[in-house]
Amino acid sequence: MTWRVAVGADAVTAEHDAADSPVVFICAHGAGGNMSDRGVLSVSRVLRERGVDVVRFNFPYKEKRGGRPDPMPVLKQTIEAVVARAREELRPESLIIGGRSMGGRAASMLAADGFACDGLLLLAYPLHPAGKPDQLRDAHLPKIQVPVLCLNGTRDALCRRDLMEAVLERVGPNWGMHWLEGADHSFHVLKSSGRTDADVLAEIGDASRVWVEGLARVRR
Repeated sequence: MTWRVAVGADAVTAEHDAADSPVVFICAHGAGGNMSDRGVLSVSRVLRERGVDVVRFNFPYKEKRGGRPDPMPVLKQTIEAVVARAREELRPESLIIGGRSMGGRAASMLAADGFACDGLLLLAYPLHPAGKPDQLRDAHLPKIQVPVLCLNGTRDALCRRDLMEAVLERVGPNWGMHWLEGADHSFHVLKSSGRTDADVLAEIGDASRVWVEGLARVRR
């Protein structure tokens, strides 16, 4: 199901990938991607196979075929607008926000603001720019109160493991961190690792399913 969602004076495309589930994940794309890139589609597939509806969407700059991401307030406004449409159309029992890299970061900032959602699913959270580990994007993370599952690869150039482990000491028990052995920022693994990209995606799907089932137990 395809929607057009108003975001201020603009409108963006959103796609509902149905799994006939009471759980809906609003999945935002990364800075260099879009709602139909390989990474977003792969995550949507593995989540739907495990019983989670997914709503993926474009940010305004991608809708206009631009290259420079929108300012953070516009990214957050877009997620809010897509969430509102999903609540209206789907009436989910549980609604999770998040996404890949920049999109997940925008969702995390919304969650830190107290935005109403049942959980935050972060895929390759960009803790710092590549090659700039001193520029951490962590100040808001301890403010997040909803349940969080954060999945990053151990070779992610935008999330040095030791730096993230230090951040985790300052967040609450609502945070769950799952490291994907050998995966980079795109969740790609080297052949020498003995694993495949499909193995990583299956791990993402399985870890997400366990986490979602935990959210359901908390609601009950």
